[in-house]
Amino acid sequence: MTLRTLRGAVVGYGFIASRGHVPAYLQSGAAGDRARFDVVAVADVTPARLAVAAQDVPSAKLYEDWRTLLEREAKDLDFVDVTVPPSMHAEVTHAALDLGLHVLCEKPLARTRDEARGMLSHAQSASRVLYPCHNYKHAPVVRAVRGMLDEGSIGDVSLVTLQTFRSTHAKGVKEWNTDWRRQRKYAGGGIAMDHGSHTFYLAFDWLQGHPKSVSARSWTLGQHDTEDNLSCSVTFDRGVATAHLSWTAGVRKVIYTLHGDRGSIRVEDDAIELSLMTRTSEGDRWEQQQRSVSSSWMDASHTAWFRAMHQQFADAIERREFVGRELQDSYQCVSLIEAAYASDEARGAELMMSSLEPR
Repeated sequence: MTLRTLRGAVVGYGFIASRGHVPAYLQSGAAGDRARFDVVAVADVTPARLAVAAQDVPSAKLYEDWRTLLEREAKDLDFVDVTVPPSMHAEVTHAALDLGLHVLCEKPLARTRDEARGMLSHAQSASRVLYPCHNYKHAPVVRAVRGMLDEGSIGDVSLVTLQTFRSTHAKGVKEWNTDWRRQRKYAGGGIAMDHGSHTFYLAFDWLQGHPKSVSARSWTLGQHDTEDNLSCSVTFDRGVATAHLSWTAGVRKVIYTLHGDRGSIRVEDDAIELSLMTRTSEGDRWEQQQRSVSSSWMDASHTAWFRAMHQQFADAIERREFVGRELQDSYQCVSLIEAAYASDEARGAELMMSSLEPR
């Protein structure tokens, strides 16, 4: 198999770029990969972070201004990887699309549905791929769940619960702004912005659709202008998803459950419990099976997950899938996060998603 090589620039060299995205690019091209990625340029406002980039990718050209990078390097690039805070996602994406470049964008895609809608429209009109970083889909344990659902193990899923526990917010690099995720001007919000996308795109996949309504409440336990806890209930045509996201938990852990008409699946980090139901004249009985699927949840870099996701990005470019399913889901994630904030402001009132769309 002949590997296609894609040349890219990384805009923003914080934790997830240096520990997740770029190591995954450097590992690309091994057995089973369909594309190889070369990082040819990096932009970051902090000289100290550019020094890290110089060590990680010695051949890359370095820029303190991302606009200068695009101006000078665009002709030699295939794509731009946007790993700056959410407040800049739309601006950098539009600039890259204007230059005819494909874009890989970190989550959340944007801070508002209007920003996200504009990005989708631009990708379509520019005939360039805009691809979101839905890396949790590539965790081995999540792929195992997808396999069980494809086999029909638990039947039709009608209830999903998703809990994400963190003892603090994900910290930024010390050379720039360690606590930018707690500052609305950069992050656009708190844990709903940071983990809402991961939570919601999994719910979309498992319930096979997009949300109809949401009821949500949030809490801020510290002295920040962003929430650190969010609880919500989201309805779908097929059922309901409930979620709780926390930055103030006593443990780092994810717990997901999926309930169908033949049984259930429970995920706790690497552990999977499959419960299969048999209906008898004496009542329902369950047979339980347990197994572990190593997924490295404690390693926040998730390099292996990004490597698999990068291959899907390359496939989308090959297929000329400018606004694909992942991007549509990403837009729906932003819409749902915005609606959850609106519901919280209305003290948990149920809001119909259709009522929030432009007429």
